[in-house]
Amino acid sequence: MAESEKTSLLSLLPADARPREKMLAKGPAALADSELLALILRTGLVGKDVLSLSAELLAQHGGLRGLLNTPAAQLQTIKGLGAAKLCQLQAVLELTRRALAQELAEKPALQSPQAVRQFLQLQLQHQRHEVFCVLFLNTQNHLIACEDMFRGTLDSAAVYPREIASRALQLHARSVILAHNHPSGQALPSASDKQLTTRIREALALLDIGLLDHLIIAGAASYSMAEQGDC
Repeated sequence: MAESEKTSLLSLLPADARPREKMLAKGPAALADSELLALILRTGLVGKDVLSLSAELLAQHGGLRGLLNTPAAQLQTIKGLGAAKLCQLQAVLELTRRALAQELAEKPALQSPQAVRQFLQLQLQHQRHEVFCVLFLNTQNHLIACEDMFRGTLDSAAVYPREIASRALQLHARSVILAHNHPSGQALPSASDKQLTTRIREALALLDIGLLDHLIIAGAASYSMAEQGDC
């Protein structure tokens, strides 16, 4: 069948069937974000088909990344997102997070810095309060664990280098990557961020544990202290 004939047939299908048939005919890469989301949501609302609902949700939340990282409590208030649809969206986010974690566990973190950033953004960018997490790595720089070590107010978090060092010893980690979010939206490190990084690096060095990087996550933006010479 010619491509034009396939396209015309797709246009005759009901709105909730078009993304599925398009994926079968052309593959998932051919689908727009709204069409992929429509496959997850499956059904729309009375008077609004699933494609229209998907496009509206993406527009309201700044695209696919923003929607998937919207807190569950906020998603529950959206008309059209019942318990089933909410669970499906959260399942997609968790599958993505686990896939990235598996990649970091199987590949050296230094060989996949983009995966590290993506993983940490999924972990931190939706947090409304400041969260300080640590990636603990083995001798091959594979991920052993990622743990939220400290939580604070919107402005600061109390971080204790000795607790990071103690946990690293418990996990037999040889190096760590630090990360925390800036709910303010500014990814640049503060003077206190730099001072804290120095304190943690010095505490870990006494135990022969390396500090590879300290990443700051602010929404879709990130800042690597190692890349900028601040670590």
